[in-house]
Amino acid sequence: MDLTKIATYSLKERPSKVEVDDFSKPVDQQTAQAVYAWIDSLPNILATKDFREFVKEVKRARHEKALIMWGLGSHVLKTGLAPLMIDLMDEGFVSSVSFNGSALIHDFETAFAGKTSEDVDAVLGEGQFGMAKETGDIVNQVISEGVSRGLGLGEALGSHIASSNYPYKHFSIFAQAYQRKIPVTVHVAVGTDIIHMHPKCDAEKLGLGSYRDFLKFADYVSKLENGVYINFGSAVILPEVFLKSITLARNLKHTVDKIVTANFDFINQYRGRVNIVQRPTSNGGRGFSFFGHHEFLFPLLAAALKAKCPG
Repeated sequence: MDLTKIATYSLKERPSKVEVDDFSKPVDQQTAQAVYAWIDSLPNILATKDFREFVKEVKRARHEKALIMWGLGSHVLKTGLAPLMIDLMDEGFVSSVSFNGSALIHDFETAFAGKTSEDVDAVLGEGQFGMAKETGDIVNQVISEGVSRGLGLGEALGSHIASSNYPYKHFSIFAQAYQRKIPVTVHVAVGTDIIHMHPKCDAEKLGLGSYRDFLKFADYVSKLENGVYINFGSAVILPEVFLKSITLARNLKHTVDKIVTANFDFINQYRGRVNIVQRPTSNGGRGFSFFGHHEFLFPLLAAALKAKCPG
């Protein structure tokens, strides 16, 4: 496959399904209090009981200055939830953020062009899916240059966007986390992301950068005792990375037993249930499961955490 012969087009001309004008907006304290009061009015049974208890656990972790780690699927970006995540950073509810590889693309496109998420069905037939030139060229170049400077993938993109003049960089989780000194890690499966189809993809740098991020992620997991890990929307990659990090930390004699985990997903799937909720908490922790659309559940969680209520 000679990647130098691919036909590309401009990202700025590509129709996209997600634009920043449709993004979420953080709620103020008064609205957060009202949301929490509504949650408190729900039956103290099953999922609503678990939700209230999980919110209290996250607030406890913040109060105790324990780690609150987030693993996010890229649909969190594609459903316009970045402003809420950035607001939670400022509220002290984010110690680290981790993504799968496609987040590099969606975060960059949002910051650079104010839009992301192409219509795959409309362009796949002609072989144009993923062929936006700026995405392939710039993101791959950022990875190569950043990894050459000793960075991982998350820090490479975050530092690039933060220092850029991209008009929508205030929507970038990578850049805003970088400016707040909150680590972002990216965990890549080679061949799954559109930038791997472009000629500027340097597989050695891609692999090394992702491996550095794995070690950084595992180091944070080794300090997770009494903390919280939230997997929001990653069905496969991050549950696997989290499980390996747990066993690595314990093998190296770090205590990671009393932890709280939660899996938020569309449906009840194997890896989220087993690798996030069940196995890591079997030494004395507690796991929670919540199911529903991200664009509903994430704002609900963000408002409940932001409310100044008991817990």
